[in-house]
Amino acid sequence: MSTIVYWFRNDLRLADNVAFAKACQSATRLLPVYCHDPAQDVQQPWGFARTGAHRKRWLNAHLRDITNQLKALGSDLVELHGHPIEQLPMLAKVVGAGAIVCEEIAAPEEQAQVAALRGAAVQVDTVWQSSMLHPDDLPFSPTELPDVFSTFRNLVEHESILPRAPLAAPSKLPPLPDLTQVYRQLQGSETQDSQTITNITADARSSFPYYLPALAGGEGAANAHLANYLARKLPHSYKATRNGLTGVDYSSKFSPWLATGAISARQIYSELKRFETDEGANEGTYWLWFELLWRDYFRCLHLKYGRQLYRAGGLSVQAVPAHDADKFQRWCRGETGQPLVDAGMRELAATGYLSNRMRQIVASYLIHDLSGDWRAGAAWFESQLLDFDVYSNQGNWLYIAGRGTDPRGGRRFNPVKQAQDHDPDGEYQRLWGVV
Repeated sequence: MSTIVYWFRNDLRLADNVAFAKACQSATRLLPVYCHDPAQDVQQPWGFARTGAHRKRWLNAHLRDITNQLKALGSDLVELHGHPIEQLPMLAKVVGAGAIVCEEIAAPEEQAQVAALRGAAVQVDTVWQSSMLHPDDLPFSPTELPDVFSTFRNLVEHESILPRAPLAAPSKLPPLPDLTQVYRQLQGSETQDSQTITNITADARSSFPYYLPALAGGEGAANAHLANYLARKLPHSYKATRNGLTGVDYSSKFSPWLATGAISARQIYSELKRFETDEGANEGTYWLWFELLWRDYFRCLHLKYGRQLYRAGGLSVQAVPAHDADKFQRWCRGETGQPLVDAGMRELAATGYLSNRMRQIVASYLIHDLSGDWRAGAAWFESQLLDFDVYSNQGNWLYIAGRGTDPRGGRRFNPVKQAQDHDPDGEYQRLWGVV
């Protein structure tokens, strides 16, 4: 009899979860787990907690959803509180598991966790599944990845590389192992203080009001949002509206669910192609593919460069950036005196969300106008954003700072011009009380 522990990471879904499907096929008994790592609550050197209240609340909604799905199939989710390298071997021993199966995450900390488990003589099988295109299907190896996105995109499109078909959700799961000892071990273990995730006031100004049922955390809401987005034919207007600053419909809003893995990029692509067949393709539908390719590219950069992307200089030879704690705190609070930047930073803190255009503007301002440390900005985004994604966050901050692969050496956005272009009447700035 083979007992397997399935470790959910950033893949909180049952459909199109290749790693979970592999575990189900291999196990006679399966124990799904999620580990609340205390490393997510530590104070960053920049002066704030690594995971903010919005992200905690968003995650908890997903965990409730996946737990209910598992229970409906006769299983359950065991939530552990502690370092994975301590909790998972203990759990595997208690239930007599021969292996742990999980998704592969090509970021340094996540790689180190798996390495530590294997170093403790635990068998860990990892499966790559977070990208739209599988790295094995690309016309080059990870080490040969082009350092310019447009070259990457042109090669992919020239070779007609397409995503693999998404998997259906399992209709049946292997039974749970005996959990008597597990629950005994968990008694008295550290639990999350619910007050830290429930004392958030709903803000009606939010462009992603995740407190509403239609935008709730979880696989069901993610799929419903995708279906609604397509039914309203919004992909056709995506390119024209994607630089909007406020409102639910100006962009796809897929990213918060993609970040937790409640929906996969392959599922979105599959439904988008069905939409194009039924309703026609245009520049807007192509641009959704384009953005999903950018997401893949940042994942491929991690496969090629790994830990190098986390150095102060990134992939460049630039010096360690300066850090002025007072200027940085004013930036975080939205008190720099630059109206558009301050509006964006207030929206981020109040709602856990920020448009792509505003993310670029506020990041540029910290780096190029305040001469701040890009790593501090990246850490603040990690703490605040509902849709924090380790690959895209690191890649985008390096891109703006000119410490990644972009040959143009960084991007500076003039906030005055950006306001004229994207908020000419000052509506967004007034919404957040800065003009």
